[in-house]
Amino acid sequence: MHSSPYRPSVRPSRGVIAMRGAARRGRFAARMMAAGMMAALASPGVSARAWADAPILVEQRPLSFAPLARKIVPAVVNIAVTQDVDEGPTKVKVPPALRGTPFEKQFRERMRSKREQMLGAGSGFIIDPSGVIVTNNHVVGAADKITVSLSDGTELQAKLVGSDELTDIAVIQVKTDKPLPFVTWGDSRKMDVGDWILAAGNPFGLGSSVTAGIISARGRDIGAGPFDDFLQLDAPINPGNSGGPSFDMRGQVVALNTAIVSPTGGSVGIGFGIPSEIVQPIVDQLRKSGHIDRGWLGVTLEDRPGGGVSIVGIDKPGPALQAGLKPGDLVNAVNGDHVDSARGLIRAVAAASPGSAVQLRIQRKGKAMDIAVVVGRRPEDNNG
Repeated sequence: MHSSPYRPSVRPSRGVIAMRGAARRGRFAARMMAAGMMAALASPGVSARAWADAPILVEQRPLSFAPLARKIVPAVVNIAVTQDVDEGPTKVKVPPALRGTPFEKQFRERMRSKREQMLGAGSGFIIDPSGVIVTNNHVVGAADKITVSLSDGTELQAKLVGSDELTDIAVIQVKTDKPLPFVTWGDSRKMDVGDWILAAGNPFGLGSSVTAGIISARGRDIGAGPFDDFLQLDAPINPGNSGGPSFDMRGQVVALNTAIVSPTGGSVGIGFGIPSEIVQPIVDQLRKSGHIDRGWLGVTLEDRPGGGVSIVGIDKPGPALQAGLKPGDLVNAVNGDHVDSARGLIRAVAAASPGSAVQLRIQRKGKAMDIAVVVGRRPEDNNG
């Protein structure tokens, strides 16, 4: 007599059934996904080799910015400025860089007992071991006294070498009996959107700080002046960072941090720096002469749809009038370099030394012609 082995009747719980069902569905989905991938690889124009050889666009990010920070921080300075004000029962005005910081109370107490001075704060960076420092004009332009604090706590008095309101760039210098740490210029033209930068400065008067981010955009015009050409940065930049540098990953200065967009007063990830390609030549000229002389045409300009810049008005007297330019002329190039906007034409002419000649390529009533113009010296607050 044959007997079968005893098999107890066991009813799995609903949980076990659900788990088994999920496992079966997972295995089925995995098989279908693999089949889909293989079908895609087998489709025309796609091969397993091409799939495997697809380039990795972002290979790695820095594990730490510490080596870079150690290199550049000693050359970044804090700047405190003092301005004489009239005596009298005036309300204490707290600089934006100190509002909401631990230093606001100290500032208010100081001002109540001594109203003849007003304090501001900013940043700068040393570009020469003799003590030459670059910062923003709006940080030091109206100062009666400038105090520079180094990263080691040393305080030195500085004097204004020269400043340029149109680009918001200034150069100051301290006296020192020993060489100071300094940084070098990088080439902002080689920086792309998405490249890493490290910003350094004195946010809210708290002292030396660094923040990391990327270049978000290039060529920003924020209405600050006729020569706007900012790099947009997403590294946190706050009041007090003005005048500080932004570095590439080699530790070279590629931007002068100048402005932020902020409805709250603090960083919202939109900051602006003047590219080094603009800052460096202006700094060189300020060190030589203390001021900037720019070329001037004496015209009113308007962008022409489709390209070119139309002259809509001529100043009397002025270089353009003397050269024979007329309203309606369409300017296409300056010294052989194409221009496609009024701002570009203003920049090209401003770069010429007053008294020098520039060659304009124009169209007049459909006819191309070249006109040489001896540029004048740009008056203050002039846009042409």
